Amino acid sequence: MKKTPIMFVIILVAVLLSQAVLAMEPEYEEEMEFVNLTERGTVLEAGEVESGEGQFFRVQNVTVRIDSGNRKGEVVEVENSLSDHQYYDIIVEKGQKVVLMLEEYEDGSFKTYISDYYRANYLGYLLVLFALLVIAIGRIKGVKALVSLAITVAAVLFVMLPLMLKGWNPILVSVITAVVVTIVTMVLVAGFNHKTMSAILGTSFGVIIAGVIAFYVGNKASLSGLSAEEATMLMYIPQGIEFNFRQLLFAGIIMGSLGAAMDIGISISSSIEEIHKANPRLSRRRLFRSGMNVGKDVMGTMVNTLILAYTGTSIPMLLLFMAYETELSKVFNLDVIATEVVRSLSGSIGLILTIPITALFASHYSKEQGIKRMRAAKAEIDTMIENEVTE
Repeated sequence: MKKTPIMFVIILVAVLLSQAVLAMEPEYEEEMEFVNLTERGTVLEAGEVESGEGQFFRVQNVTVRIDSGNRKGEVVEVENSLSDHQYYDIIVEKGQKVVLMLEEYEDGSFKTYISDYYRANYLGYLLVLFALLVIAIGRIKGVKALVSLAITVAAVLFVMLPLMLKGWNPILVSVITAVVVTIVTMVLVAGFNHKTMSAILGTSFGVIIAGVIAFYVGNKASLSGLSAEEATMLMYIPQGIEFNFRQLLFAGIIMGSLGAAMDIGISISSSIEEIHKANPRLSRRRLFRSGMNVGKDVMGTMVNTLILAYTGTSIPMLLLFMAYETELSKVFNLDVIATEVVRSLSGSIGLILTIPITALFASHYSKEQGIKRMRAAKAEIDTMIENEVTE
């Protein structure tokens, strides 16, 4: 009986504590509600990196001016938290532009964090320099080249990628995009003529063949298409699309080899046209051989360019294999390496086959146009003679 009052007191205290906790929860949730804002900023003062809390963390006291948004012009003090990982550390200096993350609460207060370096201005300077050089050297054709580049970027960002995110077949979308980009680029740069048509046909067939070879070999080699970290992250996007990662791999191969294929296609087609103008009596076979000779010279450098471009992105990984003295047989059997090999070699095969295909079309169309011009000239001369006889 004596235990009853004690139990009653314990229960009463527990109830009161639970009510107090419940009463505090709404206030706590309201306090934690905030909106994330991303703004630009300029570092006004940057202190030395000092040891912070924890064994592996450091801090840097920074004074930052907010340069965008509703709080533009405000100066804030930021405790820039750092780690021992070079990739994640953002150590700033005075005068440096940074990206700020603002946590803005309902009561008007906010917290500021440095989330990254601001790089867009330097990218803009590089883009302006690129555009000025293209226009200065290319003049009107340079302007056309920039327009075609803008159309290419728009086709990729606003057509190809959105369609893939809607579940369209990546290979089909990339092939259509590649053909459309090829047509637009060739017509803008060289005009609509038989030279352009030959280059379009040669480039399109070469790129498509590269995709077909990559698709066949990739399936036989059981490539997963998940060798890149970004591909794995696509499995968790909010759209819930179940991608065929092999198809994404082959779509990337098609688009990756497109630029070099266009370069080879227009080079051979233009060469054959100039050769035919210099000597209209050359046969189709001689024109074809001339185009092949030009293509052989271009092929060596272009193939190296494509392979080195793919290899350049894998240097850190290759260094790891060399540092640990991994056997070559094991290296080339890895999915990530096999993927790069298929990507490089299939793209190079597409470039190689672009040469004879373009030369074939260009020699045919050049000779046909030459015959038409000769017939037109002969008909004009005959007409002039008939008019003189009649007079």
